[in-house]
Amino acid sequence: MEAVARKYGVAVTLLCDTNHILYSDYSEVVVVGAGADAVDYKLISICHKGDIVVSQDYGVAAMALGKGAYAIHQSGKWYTNENIDQMLMERHLNKKARRSSQKNHIKGPRKRTDADDERFFQSMEKLVLMAMKNCSEDTERGQNACMRNISFIIIGIMACAISVEHQY
Repeated sequence: MEAVARKYGVAVTLLCDTNHILYSDYSEVVVVGAGADAVDYKLISICHKGDIVVSQDYGVAAMALGKGAYAIHQSGKWYTNENIDQMLMERHLNKKARRSSQKNHIKGPRKRTDADDERFFQSMEKLVLMAMKNCSEDTERGQNACMRNISFIIIGIMACAISVEHQY
């Protein structure tokens, strides 16, 4: 994420909870109190139309889309208003199936590879460029001044987020 931010001259603010303190020589770090989904709620509270939110959590992505933000999965897949309802329904059905099954241990995701990182970087860069283009078009039409946040939420072991702000 910081590589994309550096490439486009975007300042970064890292959001993390008190259980997962982060350090960066590039980003500003903001610590949010520990609690279930505290960082997610903080991220959504500062999310605005045109922002970019990166999350593996479909619920966070749905809330971001509802606020007019862009949303992308850590795999690089874009969440859209056209696909989020189906994704939320599949999540619900899978959770229901897991609860009814006698076998509750489900194997976790495979280890992330360099190819996964490259695929994400390319998809994220395309989304940033699209957001910048849309921002320029909005400004030309006299709409709200542009400020974008690119946020990276890591769900699971580390509940933290990277929020990137850039004024055009």
